[in-house]
Amino acid sequence: MSKQFPHLFTPGRIGNVEIKNRICKAPQTSGLSHMDGSVSERLVRYYEDLAMGEVGMIIVEYAYVDRLYSKSASNQLGICDDEYIVGLGWLADSIKNAGSVPCIQIEHCGRQRFLGPPMKSASPNPWPLMYQRYGQAAIPEELTIAEIHDIVEAFGKAAKRAKDAGFEVVEIHGAHGYLITNFLSPFTNQRTDWYGGSRENRFRFLEQIFTRCKEYVGEDFPLIVRLSGTDYEPGGMTIEDTIYYAKRLEELGCAAIDVSGGDHHQMIHQVTPMQLSQGHNVWAAEAIKKEVSIPVFATGSITLPEYAEEILAEGKGDFISMGRPLLADPYWAKKALEGHPEDISPCIRCNEGCLDRGNHLGRSINCTMNPTLGFEDALAIRPTATPKKVAVVGGGPAGMKAAAVAFDRGHQVTLFEKRKLGGFLHEASAPEFKADIRNALKYLTVQVEKRDIKVVEKEATAADLEGFDAVIIATGAAGVRLPVPGGDRANVRLAVDALAKDCAGISGNIVVVGGGLIGTETAVQLSFSKENHVTMVEMLPKIMKDCSASDQMVYPEMLKENGVQVMTSSRVVEINDQGVVVEGHGRKTIPADHVLVAIGLAPCRSLAEELKAMGKQVTVVGDCSKVGKIYDAIHSGYKAGLRV
Repeated sequence: MSKQFPHLFTPGRIGNVEIKNRICKAPQTSGLSHMDGSVSERLVRYYEDLAMGEVGMIIVEYAYVDRLYSKSASNQLGICDDEYIVGLGWLADSIKNAGSVPCIQIEHCGRQRFLGPPMKSASPNPWPLMYQRYGQAAIPEELTIAEIHDIVEAFGKAAKRAKDAGFEVVEIHGAHGYLITNFLSPFTNQRTDWYGGSRENRFRFLEQIFTRCKEYVGEDFPLIVRLSGTDYEPGGMTIEDTIYYAKRLEELGCAAIDVSGGDHHQMIHQVTPMQLSQGHNVWAAEAIKKEVSIPVFATGSITLPEYAEEILAEGKGDFISMGRPLLADPYWAKKALEGHPEDISPCIRCNEGCLDRGNHLGRSINCTMNPTLGFEDALAIRPTATPKKVAVVGGGPAGMKAAAVAFDRGHQVTLFEKRKLGGFLHEASAPEFKADIRNALKYLTVQVEKRDIKVVEKEATAADLEGFDAVIIATGAAGVRLPVPGGDRANVRLAVDALAKDCAGISGNIVVVGGGLIGTETAVQLSFSKENHVTMVEMLPKIMKDCSASDQMVYPEMLKENGVQVMTSSRVVEINDQGVVVEGHGRKTIPADHVLVAIGLAPCRSLAEELKAMGKQVTVVGDCSKVGKIYDAIHSGYKAGLRV
């Protein structure tokens, strides 16, 4: 029992299976299986880490149930044939050997098939992203009655294979816009037969799947179902629909309901970015829990143990199902249990590694905060055979990560930072809608402070670095000034400097020059004040080029809601007493009390170049090497610390 998190570490039960705590790993595709869907060593190693991290139950990622149309993504796990049982048994046993309960999710992708056509669904209603990619070919074929019966049988056989492989629980995937949801939601189900129309008819497909699975695995074997509280689609599935489905499932013998939300079209409600609320779908779990007597899993942006404990204490859920937080730190549960939550590498809900750089784009799953994900052995920290005196110059995310890793390998580390530890994380986390980054800032700072790393508060010079065996340069980047007449006027500032001071003293008519991430966030932050009139000017035809998919979904809505005027294909040519002169769709002067410049960052390489000219071997990391994201800074810093 944990004194700090007593509810979180109280044992619970799913049917006849005891779970040692209330923490469950939510299923997330990893891309770590073999191409044919069989279990790989990388997949086993990844799940072993989670099990050793004291997760109570691990719900292994979705496994496709047939060889026809159910597979969604490359290197997805398969459970479509008896030949997969041995590999799945290896995986289930490895999870049990490490002390966790193995569960597996079985699914059919329906219209959400990253692999492309052909696709099958309840109705010929395409997923917009696939339609943009493949055109008419992405319109799914409506399943026939005979095909529905075949899929029901495929689910039943898949559940039996999971049981034979040694999994102790099976989850049926009825959420997130996959095939079962295509039937449950009126947004995607326009059928006129007995599988469409009323709630009862829309539920029939899931009812038949659940019943057939039960017939294959037996009454005593626990089956659970994942549902979206709502798909957040206009005219889609409501919470009242989902409560009805949950109550019917309980009557059929369902052991628990795992409550999530959204579909791939409404991805920001499924994989909630930092701009949206913590515990984004917990409200749905709470609503369903009031109507059923079986356990309910709360899920969605529950990133820290304090949040999880509060949800359980307030009776909003019986178990906590977490995906991204356990990617960021597979030892999340162990650290919370042992009373060291400050050592948890926090999920910052950036969706950078798990989503934008994930396996649907040709890579296995990865994470901003956890560079070892999927490379647990290859990138493991091992003691150095030759301890060195190592200097790290720059205390941003790259420098702090490099310093901590180098220290853990046995080097003597000195970290130089001219202001305060954190670098651009201070500016990046200044807006309230980016508060998750403050957790990363706190974590990285604490990891430096907990180690015997000497921190020197000064701007390092070449002379300061003479006595070191190795130097890692992490001096970051600086904002680029606007090279136009009037670009040096008193009312013209860099946007990053304004963010650092929480935009204090900036009001009235404001022009933000640059529509990348920094410019967009600055405009959003300033638009919250009703006194301000904010205009964004961007040279390109669209704002937010190279920004994450979830940012591109969230920020345009925020700009629109707060009245920000966005001018694209427009170039600033002058700043004068009247305001900002813009050319693009003609020539126009925008009144401006303040002009904030966000046209890019330039690496600060002068010290690195000086040292190289002196013949000193240096490693350059983070924005100093190439301007990127927090992901790039932490990964490059980690690897530099590993190789020094």
